Parts: sequence; C-alpha cells; structure tokens
Amino acid sequence: MEIMLAALVGILVAAGAYLMMSGKLLPYLFGLVLLSNAANLVLFASGRLTYAEPPLVPVGEYAPVGEVSNALPQALILTAIVIGFGLLSFALSLVFRAYFELKTTRMDEMREAEPLPKVEKAKARPVAGPEGSV
Repeated sequence: MEIMLAALVGILVAAGAYLMMSGKLLPYLFGLVLLSNAANLVLFASGRLTYAEPPLVPVGEYAPVGEVSNALPQALILTAIVIGFGLLSFALSLVFRAYFELKTTRMDEMREAEPLPKVEKAKARPVAGPEGSV
C-alpha cells in the first residue's frame, strides 16, 4: 500500500509542478493545491498504514496494547489541511484582485506590477553655456 501512495505522491508532485510552471494564475493555484495534497499524503504514509485500529489506550493501561495507528500524522494532516485552505483562499483573493487590476491572468503580461528597469543616464559632464552656467 505504501508503494501505491508513493507513486500517487510522485504523480501529484509532477502534475502540481507542471501546472505551477504554466504561466497562468488559475493553473498555478491548482498546482499549489496538488502539492499540498501530496504533502498530506506523505504525512499520512509516515504514520504506518493500519486498517481499523484506532489509537486508543484501554482503561487501566498506560500505553496502547497491540497494533494501533499513529495519531500524530493524523493531527498534522488536519493542521496542514487548515493551513492549506487558508493559503488557497488568500491566493485566490490575490488572483481575483490581480485580474481586475491588470485585466489578465497571464504572468508574463503582468508588467505593471514590475516596472521596467531605468536606463542609466550617461555620466558625461554637463557642457557650460555662453554665460558660463550649466
């Protein structure tokens, strides 16, 4: 089962990287979501895959008895889902605002956000006029 999850993580990372390099804002966001889901699957697989074994400690015991699932990766995944959703909603609002300000979703056409580099003025001395003033 871990081999299938590893292959799925690889596919999600490859697809997410491809979408993020597309040059458009909405596919960039979809790629961001795919990378977030791939990270969640990596966390999930790190906690040993067990079937129907809750992480419970019986009454009167100090530690779980027998084979149980690891609760820490599950808690980390829940936290990562909340953080990923917050990041997605913030990025979506930025894309929405950028579209209405710049009228495009192509990253190459967003030159208004980055001004063109200034041409350096020639370092030549100013020539004195007939009155001797500059």
